[in-house]
Amino acid sequence: MKFALFTHVPHIKQNKKYFGYSPYIREMNIWGKYAEDFIVVAPLQYANKTAINSAYCHSNLKFKRVASFEVTSIKTAFWTIIRLPKLIWTIFSVMNKSEHLHLRCPGNIGLLACFVQILFPNKKKTAKYAGNWDPKSKQPWTYKLQQKILQNTFLTRNMQVLIYGEWEGQTKNCKSFFTASYREEEKEGTSRAFSNTELRFIFVGSLVKGKDPVYAIQLIEQLYSKGYAVTLDLYGEGAEREYLAQYILKNNLDKIVTLKGNQDRENLKKAYQKSDFVVLPSDSEGWPKAIAEGMFWGCVPLATNVSCVSTMFNKEERGLLLTKKLNEDVATLVLLIDNPEVYNSKQKAAITWSRRYTLDLFESEIKKLIL
Repeated sequence: MKFALFTHVPHIKQNKKYFGYSPYIREMNIWGKYAEDFIVVAPLQYANKTAINSAYCHSNLKFKRVASFEVTSIKTAFWTIIRLPKLIWTIFSVMNKSEHLHLRCPGNIGLLACFVQILFPNKKKTAKYAGNWDPKSKQPWTYKLQQKILQNTFLTRNMQVLIYGEWEGQTKNCKSFFTASYREEEKEGTSRAFSNTELRFIFVGSLVKGKDPVYAIQLIEQLYSKGYAVTLDLYGEGAEREYLAQYILKNNLDKIVTLKGNQDRENLKKAYQKSDFVVLPSDSEGWPKAIAEGMFWGCVPLATNVSCVSTMFNKEERGLLLTKKLNEDVATLVLLIDNPEVYNSKQKAAITWSRRYTLDLFESEIKKLIL
């Protein structure tokens, strides 16, 4: 079977191998297991791979480079118009000679692929919508457009659309799905025993405004000011790193807050295992991988009520929903910290739920979709 992937994820070529963001690559390597030929249509950037990059492991992989594009100014809009014919032709030609079409959305390449796939109603197709599917959420109009095309069963035929959560008006071709990071065999000891005399928090994600890492720091800052022994490690890189570094120094938090940068899978795993809480005050998510991973290792999660987070928490049985009102969130968190039996109950529930969603189950579900 010829399997074609259409994605906006930037790739790196090094030593004749193609690298990308590790969690994404690990997932695509699972899809690739069931294809004789694997064609990737994606942007290629000139950079060196880092700790968060992994390579495709398919023996017969072909890479079709396409230009990334955006429409944020008159200049970028002009160049996008110039590039569109070639972009569309590349997507069309790959779809024409492939047997299974897989779209990664939301994203600019995914948007174009949404339109082009309409021309191939008889080909088997899947789409992974990795963003927030909530129809009431505030999102860019291009994201909304991709949702409308994907769930339109007249325009989009023979496709299963994988989404996070269950939503009102969900069409029959939309399948509520999940993602996973660990195998059954990795189910070992959980996080350390809880002690409210020493509290460890972890943030994992891009250091960008949308993830709001500064709010995570402010939570810990408030707890510290109330006399709690707390630490926060932030894993990731992004445009906000310098601002965060300055905030930490300005507020004398360097002894309790540390920017760890990008780390590989094993180092993150060890960090989760040493932590009590995983925090993600994000404005938008699909399936927040960091939250699910933290829960797997016994961290009680703190996250905003976006996308399917409330479902992941079973309201608040398995974690705390952040309101982004600092005093209110701190007060709620203090109540939890001061009641270890409540913490232990949430931790146990979080572990039990998250460990259902292993890579073994994920792979078995992917196999059903692709064969």
